[in-house]
Amino acid sequence: MNKINVSIHETSNPSILKFETSSFLTKYESFEFNNIDDAKNSPLAQQLFYLPFVKKIYISGNFIAIERYDIVKWEDVQNEVSTQIEDYLNTGGIVVDPSSEKKKTPITIYAESTPNPSVIKFVANKNLVSSMFEFSSVEEATVSPFATALFNFTFVKSVFLDENYISVTKHDVADWNDITMELREFIRSYIENGKELVIVNASEITKNNEASKEEVFEALDDISKEIVNILEEYVKPAVASDGGNIQFESYDANSKTVKVILQGACSGCPSSTFTLKNGIENMLKEMLKGKVETVEAING
Repeated sequence: MNKINVSIHETSNPSILKFETSSFLTKYESFEFNNIDDAKNSPLAQQLFYLPFVKKIYISGNFIAIERYDIVKWEDVQNEVSTQIEDYLNTGGIVVDPSSEKKKTPITIYAESTPNPSVIKFVANKNLVSSMFEFSSVEEATVSPFATALFNFTFVKSVFLDENYISVTKHDVADWNDITMELREFIRSYIENGKELVIVNASEITKNNEASKEEVFEALDDISKEIVNILEEYVKPAVASDGGNIQFESYDANSKTVKVILQGACSGCPSSTFTLKNGIENMLKEMLKGKVETVEAING
């Protein structure tokens, strides 16, 4: 039996460290453990939780990602943790009890049309991601094995993930009647097999986590904050039902112009101009009298 080696890799989140192994630990499965009770089916994770600074453990493929509490710095303990994992694996320790590995969970995927004829929304019967992600090319999709796989279909132009649905934008060369069933079955099979949709620290890499959003929000002026709150409360739920998203970009007090980014099904949608002028623009002008005159859209 070849010796398993463990290497240490930093992530964009200073609290999370990845311990990569020279062999695979799981077979197309990902496991997340929040405490020792949560990890009852993973002897390795249970052992690591005895370390007082371990907050969360994520095991997938050929790595173990560990999030620490702030009581220590990784530089003081990372070598000890790496050695502990290496010794455990090389003495035949069980990573996850094979009898308790996640069984296939029946997944239902149904396709919904959207106001944008180039976009179809594929809705699952379970939550898929905790943050929103949009990818316009395979190069942008490095944090999402799922989106990367979708770009293998030559007709896929962009991919938008949010909560329990995926909005796929196609190139004009394909017709939805010819490709919807194939795409729906691929998505269903991928999710049902427990494959990774986004990597463990994807939201940190893309700055799409709550901490990053809060930091950006706090740096805004008061009127911009009001605009963001209006968009969040009154506009986002409506556009999400159509498979899209709207994101605040900027506010110019001199011209009283608001710029927003349209994503998912909203991006490039023929009806988006009407929605902006007769919906969002009128709403902001009414709710923020004298402060907003125009809303301009940027396609994401």
